[in-house]
Amino acid sequence: MTDVARLFSEDPARDERFDVKQRWLDLANYPDGDPRKDFEFFHRQMNEEINGLENSARCLADFPDADWELRMQLARQCSDEARHVIMFREVFERRGGQVGQFPVINFQYRIITKIDSLAGRMAVQNRSFEADGLDAIRFGIDEARAKGDEELATLFDAQLADEINHVRFANEWIHILAKRSPMTVIKIARALNDAQTAFLHAMEGGKADIRYDVSDEVRLEAGFDAGEVTAARETAAATRASRP
Repeated sequence: MTDVARLFSEDPARDERFDVKQRWLDLANYPDGDPRKDFEFFHRQMNEEINGLENSARCLADFPDADWELRMQLARQCSDEARHVIMFREVFERRGGQVGQFPVINFQYRIITKIDSLAGRMAVQNRSFEADGLDAIRFGIDEARAKGDEELATLFDAQLADEINHVRFANEWIHILAKRSPMTVIKIARALNDAQTAFLHAMEGGKADIRYDVSDEVRLEAGFDAGEVTAARETAAATRASRP
């Protein structure tokens, strides 16, 4: 069995309000139709946005010699993610929630901060995790409007605009860095392989709820080419088909 411990860093700091888990199956995974399901999502998403802030901040700290323009994009991402944390916390508390009410998981932070190259981190965080998030947010906007929840639709719409930019700048800078050094491509491939192994371990025994299709329009706006969008759509369809 593959030793996956080497693929994870330690958890980021959390205060005593948070019950931190390491596996998806240990979270509060409520079934469809349970009134707590959407409510728990706000709390989990709040913590994921904290992870996004922490990951971007660690990139700034760990790679101080990166191009100034790239560091400015990472700094803007920190600001965006901090704003998202506040947005999700406010809607969660406004609807009666309390921070720490549900368990959280920091798998994104633990996977990404273990990667030893900036290009590798952007490939996993921005081009993978956040790119998948674009599709989910686009779906969430339509679903919220269908339910008449304009507050949530507006929140998702603002989040989507920021996340498109996060994916786009990563796409642009990965191409720049790869042109400078062919070794960058090897580092990215290793990072993606390790991240996939770690992700499957964190998700083992759980069942991610993939109800949405790949959004061609949003991914193209985020800097993916047509071939990459087609590949993402085929992968998503295969993943859904393989689930019981």
